[in-house]
Parts: sequence; structure tokens; C-alpha cells
Amino acid sequence: MAAFPALFDTNVLFGFHLNDVILGMAERGLFRPLWSDQILEELSTNLVEYGIPEASVKRRVTAMSQAFPDATVTGFENLVGRMTNDPKDRHVLAAGIRANCEVLVTFNLKDFPDESVDPYDIEIVHPDKFLLDQLDLYPGPTVGVLRRLIEDYSSPTLEMEDLLVRLADAGVPDFASAVRRYL
Repeated sequence: MAAFPALFDTNVLFGFHLNDVILGMAERGLFRPLWSDQILEELSTNLVEYGIPEASVKRRVTAMSQAFPDATVTGFENLVGRMTNDPKDRHVLAAGIRANCEVLVTFNLKDFPDESVDPYDIEIVHPDKFLLDQLDLYPGPTVGVLRRLIEDYSSPTLEMEDLLVRLADAGVPDFASAVRRYL
């Protein structure tokens, strides 16, 4: 299984359970996760503003960086000014181009109109569709990630149905529903 490059926007990495699922799949080699320092800085800022203690946020971002040392995209800054998508997400698209990612995963599809990404052969994908694709391609490993998370969660413990409800609430309801067919 070849790990294709997928860049994740801040909004996809924000939710705790969704982040765990995505990174668990990446650990299994289903794809290669990508982000930039700017995306991780945005993530940190948003989590702190949401009320997560700064020390917890730092541990989370550090753990992500250590687990995936080749995930950080650099050298894209000179491309940002040429991007024509939503100004607040131009750094995201520029990082995706620099990394030669195949997909850019975001909840903000409208911020990446077709005319802004077509020249770069990058598919902009909603996390629900991205996860459904992974489930279709790799059902065993995908469900395995969810089962492992259930085993690893200890405070509080979660049952599979609880995790699926939380994932649906996090914006990936079709994925959560589809997983039930494999259980």
C-alpha cells in the first residue's frame, strides 16, 4: 500500500477524536499526513482559544510532530502571493502545492474554488469523503484504527458507538454511519 500525500487544514486537525482517527490511519500507512508550521500554529491558537490548557495543546502538537517528522511542509512561502483562493487559506494551498499533495482535506471547501486549484492538480476533499475513501480502500485497517482507539481511551472510556457519535458530531456523519456496516 503506497502512502499518498494528504495535506490537512487546521479545521480538520482541531477535533480530538477526528484527529486521533486521521493520525491513527496515517500511522498504519494509509496515507502520508502533511501540514505546515503555520497550520500547527493556527491549531494551537484555536485550541487555546477554545479553552484547552496551553500545556495540553503543546503536548498534542509536539506529539504530532514527533510521530510524523516528515509531515511538516516548508519552502512554500514564496507561493502564497500567487494563490487565488480565500486569502486566509492561501498558505494552506501553497503548502499543498509545494508538497505535491494529491488531496487537501478541509471542512472549508468554499475557500478553495475549482479555478484556484485546477492548475495544480490537487483535489480538495471534505474530511467525510476522505475518510469514506479510506474505509472503501482499506476497510480492515480503518476499522482496526477505531478499535485500537477504543482500547486506548481510558479517561473517559468509550464504546465504539460513542466514538462514532462523536465523529458524526465532529462533521463526518457519513463515515460514522458507513463504519457501522463493518462492525
